[in-house]
Amino acid sequence: MAVYKRKFNPYEGERTPAWSRLFILPRYAYQDVFASRIVTAFFVACFFWPLICAAVIYIRYNVSFLETFGLNLGDFDGVLAINANFFLNFLYIQGFLSFVLTILVGPGLVSADLSHNALPLYLCRPFSRSEYVVGKMAVVLILLSAITWVPGWVLIGLQASLAGWGWLAEQWRVVPALFLGSWVWIATLALLSLAVSAWVRWKPVAAATLFGVFFILPAIGQFTNAVLDVDFGNAFNLILVFFTIWAWFFEIPTHDHLTLFEAWLALVAFCGLSLLILNRKLRAYEVVS
Repeated sequence: MAVYKRKFNPYEGERTPAWSRLFILPRYAYQDVFASRIVTAFFVACFFWPLICAAVIYIRYNVSFLETFGLNLGDFDGVLAINANFFLNFLYIQGFLSFVLTILVGPGLVSADLSHNALPLYLCRPFSRSEYVVGKMAVVLILLSAITWVPGWVLIGLQASLAGWGWLAEQWRVVPALFLGSWVWIATLALLSLAVSAWVRWKPVAAATLFGVFFILPAIGQFTNAVLDVDFGNAFNLILVFFTIWAWFFEIPTHDHLTLFEAWLALVAFCGLSLLILNRKLRAYEVVS
């Protein structure tokens, strides 16, 4: 049939809302993420620690279970204390697991699109760069939320139901502290992983670079402190930065050589640098001089 005889009609079906278009990216990205048995197995393993914490809470208020083994609750009162320190330690463990999960998932989110020049295919549609970034970040944000603050709130609900809602009235700060502490952590991980993925473009090297940001850069900071006899090198230690911020959220004193202002300033600097890298690298075309 000749081309001029064809009739092309515009699409008249149901259109998806503009705000939901960015969720197309995580929907298809999860197919690739969970196609890996290693990622799937590790994601399931991330729920072992919340289950252990739930068992500790249950044992704390089940005296008959301890008496079965001839134990007394008073002997474990300090170990089984459910307070702000308990949930801060929960966040420490889940924070480390979420970092490992980010290394497995994050470095490949953007690098493949840039390596194969696929970004123009996204941006030629009614899809902005900010929506692209948020959609890619959502892949990490949703995964890490599922293993951090979501099970944390379940544990808080379990503790409040067993200990009585008076406990929650006394320890109410753990609810926003766990939520805000988790979101600051996972948002930073998502932003850093995207920036490293866009900058390096090769997944193994991007994973190694993200690992170096958290473990090699602090060593450089300590070397700077020793050579120049200063303390600002601690700001390069993102783990120390987050420990300081988390301790402030939970109102737990810390003895680290980093003030709260310095911790927030370092965090803003890392996130700002990540946004600059994304703004520079995520373009529909590249001008080569």
